[in-house]
Amino acid sequence: MTEQVYLSIGSNMGDQLANLNAAVQRLAGQPDITVTAVSSVYETEPWGKRDQANFYNIAVALTTRLDPDSLLTVLHDIEQSLHRQRLVHWGPRTVDLDIIYWGDRDIHTVDLTVPHPHAAERNFVLLPIQEIAGDDTATAQRVAQALAQKTDESWIRKLEGVTIAYD
Repeated sequence: MTEQVYLSIGSNMGDQLANLNAAVQRLAGQPDITVTAVSSVYETEPWGKRDQANFYNIAVALTTRLDPDSLLTVLHDIEQSLHRQRLVHWGPRTVDLDIIYWGDRDIHTVDLTVPHPHAAERNFVLLPIQEIAGDDTATAQRVAQALAQKTDESWIRKLEGVTIAYD
């Protein structure tokens, strides 16, 4: 059985839409990854470190033959190819790719925790995933439960008429 993996991708430096598009195109170009859905683009206020530009965020659903650590390596490679620098924790970035959910698995390695430890506290992660969860009832239910907790009161707005291609 193929498990659906959900990513959150954000950008708040440079041409944010171009950064998101490039990240999705690089994902879709990987031989062991199939992008199955991409959410609308959402503009959000920064989370954690607030004194920076607003973010554009999307969720991506995919299937992969890669193991979690190998997928994480691919994501880090994409970030590096798009000039991501890790200078300030929760600071500005050209692009940030995070694994949020991997089916119903709990993953704990040195470099990766899934579900993402802060996913339930972030509307910019939950709302885009809710949009693309479709018939994945387990993920949709998980997201709905997290949203019902209302732990994130930051603003978020969908950008109308803006789409990210993935084929």
